[in-house]
Amino acid sequence: MCEANAYLLKDGKEELLLEAVDVLEPKGDKLRVANIFGEQKLVNAKIHSMSLVEHRIVLEATRA
Repeated sequence: MCEANAYLLKDGKEELLLEAVDVLEPKGDKLRVANIFGEQKLVNAKIHSMSLVEHRIVLEATRA
């Protein structure tokens, strides 16, 4: 399995955004995050860090 959990970093705190993420793609100034269950979110964020070995993506919230 190559999916990762995505977390959103806001005010120094990480919040789980979506589990089992398999798609992360830019959409203008936003990111589309989608998982293997068909759920998806469009967020104002940038990539803060990624560890695919740990199955973890941390996104940092940006201003709209």
